[in-house]
Amino acid sequence: MKYPITHPVTQLYRAASTLRVRPRSAGNYVQECNHVYAEAHGLGLVMDVFAPTEKRNGLGIVDVISGGWYSDRVQLNEHIGLGLLDVLCGQGYTVFALSPGSITKFTGLEMVRHVQEAIRYLKVHAESLGIDRDRVGLTGASAGGHLAALAAITPLAAKTHSPNPYKQWDSRVRAVGLFFPPTDLLDYGGRLFDFVEAEGGRLDRLLFEEGAEGHSESEIRKRLTALSPARQVAAPPPPFLLIHGSADTVVPLGQSEKLAAAIHAVGGSAALIVKAGGGHPWPDIRHEVEHLATWFDEMLMR
Repeated sequence: MKYPITHPVTQLYRAASTLRVRPRSAGNYVQECNHVYAEAHGLGLVMDVFAPTEKRNGLGIVDVISGGWYSDRVQLNEHIGLGLLDVLCGQGYTVFALSPGSITKFTGLEMVRHVQEAIRYLKVHAESLGIDRDRVGLTGASAGGHLAALAAITPLAAKTHSPNPYKQWDSRVRAVGLFFPPTDLLDYGGRLFDFVEAEGGRLDRLLFEEGAEGHSESEIRKRLTALSPARQVAAPPPPFLLIHGSADTVVPLGQSEKLAAAIHAVGGSAALIVKAGGGHPWPDIRHEVEHLATWFDEMLMR
C-alpha cells in the first residue's frame, strides 16, 4: 500500500488545491486513517495513527493538526510534506495526528478540550496502542501549536472515582515542542484585535460561537486572555521547546518569546530556537524538525 494515504474519504468544503506543501514521504510508517477518539455534537473527532515500520521506542507523540484554526486532511498533508511524520516515526515514535475540529464548528476553548480528551483517550488505550501513557509528547505548528500549548498549560485533572473511564485519567504530557505558536491573543501586534485578521480570515468565532459581535470589550478581553497560553501559566508546565522564524509575518516571533518568558517566570523550562530569516514556515525546516525529535528523545527517554 502506498503512503501517505492522502484521500481515505471525500474531502468536503475545502479543495486539496489549497495545499501548499506536498505530502511526500519516505514511507517509514504505517498510517491508520480516521481513528475516532471522541464525539462532539454528534460528530466523530478523528486522528490518524502513524506507526513506525522499523524499530518502535514505545513512546507516543500527539501532533495537533490546525492552521488558522482549521483542521482537515489538507493541513495534515502539509505536516507530512514538512517531514514531521517521517522524522518522528524514523526515531521510533508512534505519532497521533489529531484533528481538534475547526473554527467553523468549534470555539477555541472547545478545540483545546478536544486535544485534552485525545490525550486521555491515549492513556486509556495505551497498551493496545503500544505506548507508555506516562511519557507522551505533544507537538503542533501555528494554530495547532497554540491549541497544544494551552492544552498542556491548563491540563484536565484526573477524577479517579468517575464512572467514565476517560475522566479517570488526567491530560498531562511529559514534553511539548512547538513551531511558531500564537501565545498572547490579547497583545498580538500592539492592538486588541490584530490577531483576528491573521492568516487571511476573520477569526472572532475562535472566541465565541456566534462571533464577537454583541460582546463588550471586557468580555472580549476576558476570552482573549483565557485563550492566551502566555497569560495562563500559573505553575511550571512540562518542558517546552519553541521553534520560530525571525521573519515570520503571520505569527510574530514575540509570541514565542512571551510564552518562554512566562514559563521562566514560574520556574519552568522553555528553550527557544530562532531560525534566522525563517518565515511561516521556511524551506529547510526539516533540520529543525530533526532537532525537535532529538529533544523529544532527551525529554521522554529519561
